[in-house]
Amino acid sequence: QNHDEHGIVFPEPIAPFHVALVPIGYGKSAAVRDAADSIYRVLTGAGFEVLLDDRDERPGVMFADMELIGIPHRIVVGERSLKDGLIEYQGRLDKQTKKVPLGDPLAPLRTGSC
Repeated sequence: QNHDEHGIVFPEPIAPFHVALVPIGYGKSAAVRDAADSIYRVLTGAGFEVLLDDRDERPGVMFADMELIGIPHRIVVGERSLKDGLIEYQGRLDKQTKKVPLGDPLAPLRTGSC
C-alpha cells in the first residue's frame, strides 16, 4: 500500500528523504538548535537523506506535513526530551513514538524499528 489516511507512504529506497528531523522551537532554543544540527550531521554522515524542518510552525503542522510527504522516519527534538537526554523517534507507519538516547540517533534506524 502506497498511502494511508495521512498521505503517501514511500518505501525507503524511493523516498525523497529518509528522515524528517523536526526540532520544536529551532529558532527559539539554542539547545534544540544545537542538538538538531548535531543529529543532522550524524545522520547525513551515515548516508541518510535528511529533511531538517526548521520552520517556525506548530508541532502538529510540522508532523502533518512530514506524514503527507511520506518520509519513512521522523525524529523530534524538543526541550522537554532534551532535559532527559532523549529524542523521539517514530516510523511513518508506527502508532507510538519511541524515546531514543540523544547520543545515538542512529539506533532506531539500525535496528529496523521502522
